[in-house]
Amino acid sequence: MKKSILQNKHIVTKQNTLNEFCPKDMALQELRFFTIYLSKINPMNRSTRLVRFPLSDFQAIMELGRIDTKKLKDVADSLLTKVTGLPLESGGFVRFQLFKQCKLDKDKYGEWYIEIDAHDMALPLMFDLKGHYFKYELWNALRLKSKNQLRMYEVLKQYEKVGYRIITVRELKEQLGISANEYPRFDNFKKRVLESCQQALQEHTDIKFIYEPYGKKGPGGKVLQLKFNISKNKNFIDPLALNDFIDKQKDIILENESEYINPRFKERIELLMEACNNTFNFDEISIINDLLNKQIHMTNLEASNYLGRKYKEMMMNDKTSKGIKYKFAYLKKIISVDIDKDNQELLVSETPIKKDKFADIYQT
Repeated sequence: MKKSILQNKHIVTKQNTLNEFCPKDMALQELRFFTIYLSKINPMNRSTRLVRFPLSDFQAIMELGRIDTKKLKDVADSLLTKVTGLPLESGGFVRFQLFKQCKLDKDKYGEWYIEIDAHDMALPLMFDLKGHYFKYELWNALRLKSKNQLRMYEVLKQYEKVGYRIITVRELKEQLGISANEYPRFDNFKKRVLESCQQALQEHTDIKFIYEPYGKKGPGGKVLQLKFNISKNKNFIDPLALNDFIDKQKDIILENESEYINPRFKERIELLMEACNNTFNFDEISIINDLLNKQIHMTNLEASNYLGRKYKEMMMNDKTSKGIKYKFAYLKKIISVDIDKDNQELLVSETPIKKDKFADIYQT
């Protein structure tokens, strides 16, 4: 595959400890911003801790549409609440923020900028690195579409030189920022996280992996540990320079600036996109979401579980037949069939829709 020359290379240098104790509550945009911050500092020079972004660049990186002071304050407050920490030999721990200050101001030319400074206690995790750290070129993080994908890349990249990593499912979830109770069934975790990340890393990064259950299993054959075999990947899509990424994000914002996307709606659509293994784009899943809400309000988890099953049904049909050419149209159709069936039931029974009508469908 032809690869473009990456200009203005940005290298992310990350201490293993910081990688393992990365804040679990970071959204994709915040995680991506943190990697960009790390790529802009010199880890051997603490005086580079203060990093400045033109406001328009910050807006693009954080995927902000039309912005105002309140929205920027909210984003800044969120960044300043990201906490990491270290275990102590005594068995205790110390916790602290990644950043201590975020500043919005104008420069001497009247241009707005955002400036962010690392917290003093976080400096040893970011600077003066003497060992136990790894590096990667920033472009690896820029095309990944979910927090799970970006964190999976870093979790495995740390062990690239070793060639493999053995990790418990519980610890892996923690490293990815997934709650222990989320994806209780391994097949769901496998489909929605492991396979999605495997495909994304192979398409967009410099490493790829295969994995298998490892060691003893738990009650009922429950998978407790996984072994990841990590290797170099030469078949990734062309690297994306930071400037090109920002320009691309700005174009997207301009295209959509007439629409304000509610953060909760955006979070729901991204969850549904992951349920479909990121096969469909934001607009397509928004249409699917409208279909799902046509009859009854569904929680994010209910909608995700239902859509995940319908996607799986579609993919099974895709494998057993000659292939489904128009997957989006097919998915819409099978969801519409469900809705039409429900309408027929209502016409016969003349019973109003109850809020829990689809509860048996959404159970995992």
